[in-house]
Amino acid sequence: MRKLEKLQSYQRILALAQAGLMYGKDVFDQERYQELYELATMLLAEVGKTDVATIQELVADSGYPTPKVDVRGFITEGDKVLLVQDTASGRWSLPGGYAEIGVSPSQNVQKEVLEETGLTVTVAGLLAVFDTNLRSDIPQLSQYYKLIFACEPVSGRFIENSETTQSAYFSLDKLPPLSEKRTTVQQLQKLFQLREKAFSQ
Repeated sequence: MRKLEKLQSYQRILALAQAGLMYGKDVFDQERYQELYELATMLLAEVGKTDVATIQELVADSGYPTPKVDVRGFITEGDKVLLVQDTASGRWSLPGGYAEIGVSPSQNVQKEVLEETGLTVTVAGLLAVFDTNLRSDIPQLSQYYKLIFACEPVSGRFIENSETTQSAYFSLDKLPPLSEKRTTVQQLQKLFQLREKAFSQ
């Protein structure tokens, strides 16, 4: 079994264990689900080459286990796309981040874009949804749904902040080093195709 297949299988086992611990009523079932949870985190630690405590801290969300939600803004200027440079890694991606509770998806992306680029934007609509579990190049512990919104800048300018050091527009043939857990060349190519299709209708 390939590493990605192992990871996805262990993710599923962990999700079943977490659901059982949350909803199971029988005390003996709870013991079995707890054992299954410990087994799943041990297997994930083995795949991720880390310790069990780290895995358990990463997956310690309360409630029913569901994929995490990541929102990104797709802002273009002709044939160029706006990217931001991550402070920690120095690599580039579409502006965005985790969706916060109590805020709509479009409000989330407006907030993230403002924080990372200094731009106030309007949201034209949802352009694409990417599922990280469909990627084989960079296996990730958690499954993410990446919601990509087409956005139009209204006002503002870049101000350096704790998350990003700069923003700039790039064409597909002159992209900087990308933070590929966040944004890939293939995703950007697909987004340009979807944008062209949406605006041609």
